[in-house]
Amino acid sequence: MSQPPCNSGSRGEVVLAARNIAKSYGNVHALKGVNFDIHRGQVTTLFGENGAGKSTLMKILSGVVQPSSGEIILDGSPVSFASSTHARGCGISIIHQELSLAPNLSVRDNIFMGREIIKGGVVDFAEEERQTRTLMEELEEDIDPLTRVEDLRLGQQQIVEIARALSINSRILIMDEPTSALSATEVQVLFKVIHDLTSRGVSIVYISHHLEEALQITHHAVVLRDGNMTAYAERKDIDLEWIVRNMVGENFDLGNPPQGHQFGAVALSIENLSVPGPSGAAYNAVDRLSLQVRAGEVVCIYGLMGAGRTELLECIAGRLRSNGGKVLLEGQDVGGLSIAGRIAGGLVLVPEDRQRDGLVQTMTVGSNLSLASIGAFTNGLFTSGHRERDLVNDAIRRVHVKTDGGTAAIGSLSGGNQQKVVIGKVLATQPKVILLDEPSRGIDIGAKAEVFKLLSERAKQGLAVIYSTSEVNECLSIAHRIIVMHRGRISAEFGSHVTKEKIMAASGEAVVAH
Repeated sequence: MSQPPCNSGSRGEVVLAARNIAKSYGNVHALKGVNFDIHRGQVTTLFGENGAGKSTLMKILSGVVQPSSGEIILDGSPVSFASSTHARGCGISIIHQELSLAPNLSVRDNIFMGREIIKGGVVDFAEEERQTRTLMEELEEDIDPLTRVEDLRLGQQQIVEIARALSINSRILIMDEPTSALSATEVQVLFKVIHDLTSRGVSIVYISHHLEEALQITHHAVVLRDGNMTAYAERKDIDLEWIVRNMVGENFDLGNPPQGHQFGAVALSIENLSVPGPSGAAYNAVDRLSLQVRAGEVVCIYGLMGAGRTELLECIAGRLRSNGGKVLLEGQDVGGLSIAGRIAGGLVLVPEDRQRDGLVQTMTVGSNLSLASIGAFTNGLFTSGHRERDLVNDAIRRVHVKTDGGTAAIGSLSGGNQQKVVIGKVLATQPKVILLDEPSRGIDIGAKAEVFKLLSERAKQGLAVIYSTSEVNECLSIAHRIIVMHRGRISAEFGSHVTKEKIMAASGEAVVAH
C-alpha cells in the first residue's frame, strides 16, 4: 500500500505544528486537544509529570500511533503519518524513553537495522562499520561497532540509541529522556551535538525530567498536565520555579534526611570488596571498598558513569561475583547465598533498568508486585489467591501506585508508577536492607518526591536504605550520609550539609561556574 506524500518544502519558522490533537485509549483521555509547535533550528522542551501525555504526543508526531482527532501540519501542509517509517521519510525521528535495541546484535547492526547499506546486492558491512565508528567519535564514546549491545552498560546503550537516530540525518529529532542513563560528561557531549544540529537547521523536541539540565539548551518550553497544555513560554521568561509550578501546581523539594529516630545496629557491612571489571579488563570495577550502613540510616552513593556504583550494588545483591572481600548482612556472611537466598535474608535490590531487570512485561501489575513474595501465599503446590490479593492491594496502597488495580497491564502505567511497582515488589518481602540503583531514572519530579518520601518513611521504621545516583540534587535530599565513588573506590564521605561543588569535585567531575 502506498503511503501518503509528505511536503519537504520550507514555509516559515514553524516546521511542524500539532493542532487540537486528542488521543483516547478506551475511557482514558491521554491528550485533550493539545496545540504544539516545533521551530526550525531550535530546541523545544516538553515538561510534564509521568502520565501527562508527553510520550503519547511524541509518538503521534513520529507516526508511531495515530491521533483520535486533530491535525498535524508539516511545512504548512496537513499530513497524516501512516507509520513511523513514513514519518522518518519526512525527516522525523524519535529516540524513545525506553530503549528499543536488539541486545543480541552488534552496535553496527542495531544502528543500521531495517535500512542496511546495500552495494552489489549485498550488505556493505565495512561501510556500516565505518559510519558507526564516525558516529561514536562524534559522541566521544569509545565503543567498538562489533560489540554486542547486551555487553554494554546502560549508559552506553543509550548512546547507541542516540547514534541510531543521528545516523538518519533527520530534520526533526524527538528526544524522549535521552540523558536518563548518561553521565554528566556524556550529557555535555550530547548537548554539543544538539547545538551543532540546531546550527544546521535541525529542530529538536526535548523531553526531560532533569529540569535544570534542560534549561541549558532550550529555546521554548511547553508544559503538559493531565493531557492538556498548561503553559508555554520562551527561555528568557522561564526558570525552575516556573516549570515546577506549572507541572505540579506547587514548588517543593525532594525532602530532607528523616529525623526523630535512632540508628540501630549495623545492618550491612562491606569489607574490602572487589568486583572485576568488564570481561577482559585489567582493572577492578570496585576496588577493595569497605562500608557500613546501620538500620534506619539512608546512605547515598554518588559517582560518574563507570565509578563502580552499579557493580557495587549488584555484587552486594548477588548479581555479580566478587573477587575479594566480604558482604555481611547483620553480621552474617552472604557470599555463599544466591539472589533468592539474599532476598529471603532481607537484602533486596531495585535495579537501574526497570524494564529489563525489574519487571515482567507480560504480567499484570499485581503479578509483578507479588512475584518476589510468592512464598508468603504459597503452600506446596497451591497458592492462596485471597492472600495474594491482600498483599497486592496493600502494596499498591503503601507505595501509591496509580492504577486501575492489580489486574491492569504493567505496560499501561507511566514510568514513575512502574518504578513504584518495582519498589513495592521488594518492600513486600519485608527487607532489612534495600539497595536502589538510580531509583529516579526517567521519572518526574513529583514521582521522585513520592519515592524519596516512601524511602524516608521506611528508614524511620528501621530499614537501611542505600541508593545510588548521578544527580547531585538527589544526594542532598534524604541522605544522612553521602559516599562519593571514583574509579571503584570511595573518594570522599560527607554529611547532609555538604555543597554540590564538593560532591562533584570528589567524583572527579569538572565544576562549571554559572
